[in-house]
This record gives sequence, structure tokens and C-alpha cells, in this order.
Amino acid sequence: MTRNAKTLKPEAQPRARQIHFADRMSESDAVMWRIESDPQLRSTITAVWTLDGSPDWRRFERKLERCTVDVPRLRQKVVSDPLGLAPPSWESDPHFDLGFHFRRVSAPGEGTLRDLMTLAQPIAMQGFDRDRPLWELTRVDGLEGGRVGLILKLHHAISDGVGLVRMTEGLVERGPEPQPHDDISFAKQPEVETPTDWQRTRDAVEFGVRTGFGRAASVTRALAEGIGRAAREPVALGESIRDGASSLVRLLAPVSEPMSPVLRGRSLSVAFDVIELPLEDLKRASRAVGGTLNDAFVSVVAGGLRHYHEALGMPVDALRMNMPINMREGEAGNDAGNQFAPVRFAVPISTVDPAERMLQIHDLVIEQRAEPALSWLEPISAAIGSLPGGGAASFAGSMMKAIDFTTSNVPGPRFPVYVSGARVERMFGFGPLAGAAINITCFSYDGTLAFSINMDPAAVEDPGLFGECMRKGLDEVLAVV
Repeated sequence: MTRNAKTLKPEAQPRARQIHFADRMSESDAVMWRIESDPQLRSTITAVWTLDGSPDWRRFERKLERCTVDVPRLRQKVVSDPLGLAPPSWESDPHFDLGFHFRRVSAPGEGTLRDLMTLAQPIAMQGFDRDRPLWELTRVDGLEGGRVGLILKLHHAISDGVGLVRMTEGLVERGPEPQPHDDISFAKQPEVETPTDWQRTRDAVEFGVRTGFGRAASVTRALAEGIGRAAREPVALGESIRDGASSLVRLLAPVSEPMSPVLRGRSLSVAFDVIELPLEDLKRASRAVGGTLNDAFVSVVAGGLRHYHEALGMPVDALRMNMPINMREGEAGNDAGNQFAPVRFAVPISTVDPAERMLQIHDLVIEQRAEPALSWLEPISAAIGSLPGGGAASFAGSMMKAIDFTTSNVPGPRFPVYVSGARVERMFGFGPLAGAAINITCFSYDGTLAFSINMDPAAVEDPGLFGECMRKGLDEVLAVV
């Protein structure tokens, strides 16, 4: 249990027990945090919701306050280990101010969805204040038709997309009526005790020693098992070592430039677009070829990229894609933080037949999920994070800045949800570029799929054309049925 969890009142704890919040980042979360010394590698998640009307804001602010207690990360800041022996820790912010994190603005222009996206773009571009908890929520009044927008910005070191959905459950309800706890006021929270540098150093040393012994024991067990297996199955062991080494090279190999002849520029800016369709339509297309929803989604993206390159007179055979592989399972699936393994691989773009393209992608994804090195993510991350100076950012940049596009598939609520009386009409989730030219996240909500497209305008110089090409790719896949 974290320092924050000990301060919760009994009625505030049920949701907090469902997710375990460690006192320190995992090694992989720490790498995500450290590599931001290069701002092009920032990992910011931006969620955009539209509501059918104005919520009861007094009720919502009480719910938001409760959520920041149920989810300790929302009241914690990151503190680095003074000696560099351990990943950064999460410490309660003694100066936590809800008013800093929850802002209010008016919609620009006529308050259209496009105007809301335009407002969200610079919010997503801005770096976080690293002396405060790593999230911001912006209320947007004045959308057309009396609607209201919410823009939630969260650092990826806090959680992945799946974890974010679970962490924000405290903000939504199954109906518009007030909930039993809505009118319960919190007792004043105890003052936060800020650790001294000496306490932080002592904790880091203890963590380093404990972790070191654990890794040494793991290595000893592995060596003992390896020696025994070598005696019994020398050929099989040799093949296993060879396959593991090859997998490690594929996972970490640096690349010098993108495969795309046009998606080459990089900047600190973003451009947003969205495409929506009924969830069942894409499911039907995937079933028609015996594939998965994710196969159909990636096939749409690949088809759109083919049309875009052809429209610019620069056709390509394949592009490099980054795809997070969800590793949440068992009890560990309840841990906060990120539980995914990123894989990079070439995806066929020139395949015209969408059914054939889906089958190619299906086989490729199965192959990537079977990579042996995926299970070594934490020790690999520890090694990267230990590189001196800006070594971690340089090493990560050598892998990430040549990625042509990233795809991610995040399931959201399968039923309508409400925010303090107002129904959530739309949900979009924009993943970070983190060096890539494009990130397209497929997010499902209440029977609707939304493709949230995040583009680097230095790479995608004609976002309007890119959106048109993505819709062509979608039409191709839907026509498979």
C-alpha cells in the first residue's frame, strides 16, 4: 500500500483496492520518463470527450476530488533517486491544488468538433510541470448544440491506455442520477510528510540491494536450469539461446531513417483528426476473413497510408509500424502503470486486396506476439535506464524516431456512461507520437469505433488529404463483407 492509500477514508477505498499503486515506477515506466530529455520523445496521452449538455459541476468537482483520492497517482509527483540506484518514486504532492489541474475555457470558433480538436492540439503539445502530478483536465464550454467538452491530458508514465480507462472509471456513472456518495464530503486530508533527501537515499539503496539480490537469484536459477538442460537437451538449448538473441536484436536494433519517402520530418507539434463508424461494421469485415478487429483496424491504416503515398506520387511496399502488445494478465493486470511491450515491424502497404492485407497483418501480429524477448522488458528497460548522461534518450531515439506510424487498440465502455448527469456522446483517445510520424488509436465506446489520428505536421504536410486517404482505406475494408 502506498503512503497515499493509508490516508483514505473507508468509504473511499473500494476502487483503490482494485488497482495496486506501487511506490516506485517500473523500469519500463522510468525509461519513458527519462527519455523526455529529448522533447520529441514525450509520451502524453490526450483524451477528448463530448457531453450532450452541461453536467452538475458542483457534483462533478466533488466526484473529481474523490477520484484524486481513490487514484493516488493523481495527487503524486515524480521524485528521482538522488544516487540513480532506483527508478523514480511517486510521492504525495504537499502543494496539491485541484484548481491547477482542473481548468475552464470557452470553445473557439463555432464550437464544432473540429474547433474542439484545434483547442486540444496545443494542450497536448505542452510539457508537464514536473514538480506537480502529471495530469490536467480542461472543461470546454460553448460547443454547438449546448454540448460541453472535456480534455484530459495524462503522462504515459502514469498508465497505458487500458489502465487509463480503469483509472477514470471514478469520473463516470451508468446513469444520470446522483450516486450514493455524491453528497459525502471528505474529511480534511492529513498533512503530507515529505521525505528528506537522506530518507530517499536510504530507500533507494534498500531498493537497489533488494532488486540486485533478486536479479542475482534469478540469474543463478537460470544458470542452474540451463546447465541441467544442456546436459539433457544440448541441441534444443542452443536453439533457444539463438532464438532469444535474435529476438533481442529485432526488439532493440537501431534504425537510421523512416521507410517512408514522405513521412520524414519531425517536430514538437501535433495535428488531430477523427474517424467514426459503428463497431459492428468493422467486426463484420474482420469476421469475413477469419481475422480479428485489430487485423481489420491495422488493415484500414495500411490501406490509407497506401492511398496517401500514391496521391503524393511516392508509392511504397512497406512501412515500419510500432504496436504495443498488451501484457496485462492475472493479478498483475491490476497493477497501475504500463503493461505493454512495444514491437516494431514492417507492414505491407502495397497489398491492394483488403482481405489479403488483413490476413497478412494477422500472421505478422501473431509472429510479433511470440517474440521471446517480450518477456524480458523490465531487465532490458533497466539496462537502457542505466545508460549515463543522455544515453537512454539517445538509444530510445535511435529506435523510435524512424517509426513511420504507431497503432493502438483500446477497448472502452460497451455501454453509455454519464458525467454528473450529462451523457458522454463521444470518446476519443490520442496516443503520443513519441518520435513517430503518426499515431492512430482505435477506441471503442458504446457500439462506436473512433480512430483518433495524431499526426506530426512536419511529417504529414497535408492532414486533410491524409484524412481522406484514411477514409478510402476504411471503405475498402468495409467492402470485404
